[in-house]
Amino acid sequence: MELDETTVMELIIHAGEARSCAMEALRAARTYDWHTADAMLVSASAAAKQAHHIQTTLIGADEGCGKIPMNLILVHAQDHLMNAMLCRELAEEIIVLHREIAALKQH
Repeated sequence: MELDETTVMELIIHAGEARSCAMEALRAARTYDWHTADAMLVSASAAAKQAHHIQTTLIGADEGCGKIPMNLILVHAQDHLMNAMLCRELAEEIIVLHREIAALKQH
């Protein structure tokens, strides 16, 4: 498999979408809009899954042998994916805290 710019850009786009959705979920949780927060987390997971699929395909094609040339844009794409996945996980935890605080305020 030859690494082309389109594949790397798709990885960046999906990772960016995942991060954006996770941040939107956090913004929704701040206003107690749980429906939007949950929907944005689902969207973040879906986008991250698409990016992860591309990453997995690249790893499989490389076969651990350096068949896929490592360049700055690929490193950048991997960085985007890692940050998106971390952002989504942290957003989920923070939203749980927002829910707990909201429940305490009701009592």
